[in-house]
Amino acid sequence: MVAFSYRAVDREQGFLLPPDMRSWLTEDHLAFFIIEVVEQLDTTAFHARSRRGGAGRAGYDPDMLLSVVLYAYAVGQRSSRTIERLCGTDVAFRVLCASDTPDHTTIARFRKDHEALFADVFAQVLVMCARAGMGKVGVVAIDGTKIAANASQGATRSEKSLRKELAAIEAAAREQAARVVTEAAAVDEEEDALFGVESRGDELAPQFTDPKRRAAAIKAALAEIDRIKVEEQAKDAPAAAFMELLRAGIMPKTRMPKSLDRSEVELAKILLYRMRIEDPATPREVVSAARRELRSAQRRLEVERARREDAGQEAGGPDGCDERSPGGNQKTFKVNLTDPQSRVMKTRNGWIQGFNAQTAVSDDHLILAVDVTTDTSDSHWFTTMMDAAVAAAKQMAMVNPALAGGCTSEAVTNGGISLVLADAGYFSEDNITAPGPDRLIAPGKRRDMEKAASKNPASGPIPPDLSPTDTMRFRMREPANLAQYKRRGATVEPVNAHLKDGAGLRRFARRGLNAARSELHLAATVVNLTKLFRFDPAVA
Repeated sequence: MVAFSYRAVDREQGFLLPPDMRSWLTEDHLAFFIIEVVEQLDTTAFHARSRRGGAGRAGYDPDMLLSVVLYAYAVGQRSSRTIERLCGTDVAFRVLCASDTPDHTTIARFRKDHEALFADVFAQVLVMCARAGMGKVGVVAIDGTKIAANASQGATRSEKSLRKELAAIEAAAREQAARVVTEAAAVDEEEDALFGVESRGDELAPQFTDPKRRAAAIKAALAEIDRIKVEEQAKDAPAAAFMELLRAGIMPKTRMPKSLDRSEVELAKILLYRMRIEDPATPREVVSAARRELRSAQRRLEVERARREDAGQEAGGPDGCDERSPGGNQKTFKVNLTDPQSRVMKTRNGWIQGFNAQTAVSDDHLILAVDVTTDTSDSHWFTTMMDAAVAAAKQMAMVNPALAGGCTSEAVTNGGISLVLADAGYFSEDNITAPGPDRLIAPGKRRDMEKAASKNPASGPIPPDLSPTDTMRFRMREPANLAQYKRRGATVEPVNAHLKDGAGLRRFARRGLNAARSELHLAATVVNLTKLFRFDPAVA
């Protein structure tokens, strides 16, 4: 039996020729496609940060490193050490790096040093997709998905615990330093007695003059808590003023602030209903309705207070801190020592330490915009993602006007986007009334909307006296609008699944909000690249 050899043999000369590894890959391999894509990208900013001359070894070509990183994300590999190993063993990686294997430190430093540039790479790839005819931007879906941070949830500490631990570390360091000084002095006395050599002998050892890594991490966490406090105080100021007016018996002129927690909302309703009941000008039928609502609000407030007492104010509230305690308004702030910018996030499968990734996706599953936030609520990010999607659609329409062709004048103004779909996490009056394309935002779960539409379908013109939220509820009872909304799940959720499973982004590899944002841009770039790689204009 003859052993198979990858080396080509020159039959006339009889010696072995070195193989061309490019011939080991098919001509339509993804690696070649990524090399060609990177050649078309404007990578001037990458080259500006690269050292290619001077003393020492020349740096690696940024285009080569970008190709390697993009391909690694495309095949679900994000570990710099794994990428280094594959560059020496995997044929596609060896072709990409031209057998000049970069070490894992170089790969990690490349991602860190250029994290602000990956958003531009994402935008350039999006323009390439538009030139190819991709991007059905008529209907766009927005969604948020929680992605785990590179941090241990068990490393989350309260402010009180952190300050206590920091004080203990500093006290232990002082005690240890004092003991070293005492021992050094005793040794010096003994040596002076033995050798008669004069020396101070009371200098601190270097390990006690350097800042402790643990103490530095705790101080960084406390600094993050101080920053959160400032943000919370700014958020709570309108809520405090609103509640102060209610307690004084004055009807506020502003809407109920969103920063009120559930118990404060019910308390505010109770005060409002009481004022309505006590007002002599209130009609009798309105007074009767207000009394019923008052009793309901009182029951809900009792249930909420009982829930909090039973839960014991368990750590890990949605904003990275515990909710207000039943006895007052004091918050217990918590932060993670491993990644202070990450937050405790609630998912369908429980709590994770992570970030909230926002995506805006076209009807043909092209990612138009992404962002990462520490906010566990999706509601505050609807307008941000909608505006980002409109900006991306306008840029795509500039290189391919056919994408916005045949649209209404309003849709053309929005880059061809005529409708934006979002789930109940984005349902709020501000998001419904914000300027921009038309939108359908679910007021609740899909099964509840389908039940309401089947039992009480809406038709005809919208009643003029409805509030913006009631107007949206009316629209979602119209069969045509409900049928359009059903496309939301089939549009954005498969893309989120591709990000997590295809690109392997179930957990960020790097720490910090900016690092997570750059990594999401990388993953979104390769998702669009792989769609462009498989794109068939005839099928489209």
